[in-house]
Amino acid sequence: MGLTATVAGLRTRLADVGPLTPSGDEARRLAENELAKPVYQAAEPTVIDRIARAVGQFFERLFQVELGGGWGSAFAIVATILVVILIVVAFIVWGRPRAVRRAAAPPAALFGETESRSADELRRDAASRASMGEWDAAVVLRFRALARGVIERGAVDTPPGATVHAFARAAGRAFPSAAVELEAAATAFDDVRYLRRPGTAELYRRVAEIDDLVVATRPVDADSAGVPV
Repeated sequence: MGLTATVAGLRTRLADVGPLTPSGDEARRLAENELAKPVYQAAEPTVIDRIARAVGQFFERLFQVELGGGWGSAFAIVATILVVILIVVAFIVWGRPRAVRRAAAPPAALFGETESRSADELRRDAASRASMGEWDAAVVLRFRALARGVIERGAVDTPPGATVHAFARAAGRAFPSAAVELEAAATAFDDVRYLRRPGTAELYRRVAEIDDLVVATRPVDADSAGVPV
């Protein structure tokens, strides 16, 4: 009797628990609840992952195209050449990022003074002063325009504190055909700006001609002409 009662009690408990194998709907619900947990969501591929996978699959399919008559290899070579051409064209059109950053953010200081004007703006201001016979200012502004123009082109780097003659020597390495003229322009700037010698129409004309010469000349190496302090 005791064994019979024990077996009956176990059957009652199992009936309360329910079947050990869930039905189809119950199993689907349990699986959906489990997959909804954050740990499974974090394992899902991101948008970047999907894009990278799609690009990789595109190139994989591109080079696996089967063409009759030996055209498959030729197609792959042509596709590779087109990709290389597109990369070269992008560099030609947009240039190097470093050069773009330099042109977009010229240094605020120029020969120890704050100067935010562009080379073209300085040239216009120099011409305006020259039209009024203010030769001192015209000479100084035109040499600053020359220096700013060289910096904007990325031909010379000018750290804070660089002197005009240090700049002229560095610019002479970038523009060797105008090295002598650049040194003469730096001397004219020094004479008027620091030695207080009077500017003249002839001195302004010479500095302007040197500026025009440099503008029309291509630098030899735009990356090597650093200015020592």
